[in-house]
Amino acid sequence: MKTVLPRSYLFVPGNRPEMFEKAYKSGADAVIIDLEDAVPFSEKAAARAALAAWLSADHPVLIRINGADTEWFDGDLGLCGSPGVSGVILSKAEKIGDIARVREAGAAAVLPLIESAAGFNNVHAIAQAPRVQRLLFGSIDFQLDLGIRGEREELLFFRSQLVLVSRLAGIGAPVDGVSTSIGDAARLTADAMHARQMGFGAKLCIHPKQVAEVNRCFSPGEEELAWARRVLEAAARSEGAAVALDGKMIDRPVILRAQQILDESRGESRDQQAKE
Repeated sequence: MKTVLPRSYLFVPGNRPEMFEKAYKSGADAVIIDLEDAVPFSEKAAARAALAAWLSADHPVLIRINGADTEWFDGDLGLCGSPGVSGVILSKAEKIGDIARVREAGAAAVLPLIESAAGFNNVHAIAQAPRVQRLLFGSIDFQLDLGIRGEREELLFFRSQLVLVSRLAGIGAPVDGVSTSIGDAARLTADAMHARQMGFGAKLCIHPKQVAEVNRCFSPGEEELAWARRVLEAAARSEGAAVALDGKMIDRPVILRAQQILDESRGESRDQQAKE
């Protein structure tokens, strides 16, 4: 079954309930209420209570809970099955047993955040765990854990593996990490296009200003759409015979790529939303 998967995921601090509704109306495909990094230790309990009071089926959101190795994990699990929680981001995902606990707490979908060497080492099992929707790449924490200094070619192997693992597991294309330069539009565009070219399907955002450009970068452009339509029209006219377009032969992989582009433009995806 084809399902719509987000292109943009916008974080909003869990201790700022006055920002929840604004984030929900930002144009982001998905909003993540963050109970982890964005919330000081002293405000964890208050943030959880504020989120519990705001949650409603009328405005579904994702929630990012604290890692399984923290004192707040058990309390956060109590929100996983609440009305309005469309999925749960598991911070520092490393063990399938922790994913099982989130699932058993009622999470409709689990989105593991790969932020460490241990998480990456277990990523095949994590991706194949029941109800995992797609993988998120916590690139900044990942660099810190491995001592990597650089965000492009230095992470090329790891990004490629997340794309491959996701495809093999039959889940959605992975989500790339945040771009921290809020005011640098050119850098955001370059980061997003790099991720899309590598096979990522979405990107994490830390400010509403980033949402529109991320959505644009992860959507087919007019030139792509025009090419896809011409390919499918030429293939239909050929009635199965070999045909050339712009001096190039059109074969089955080309036709399938053209159809995929048109599906993406309609908000469709061939990936399953979450494994039962």
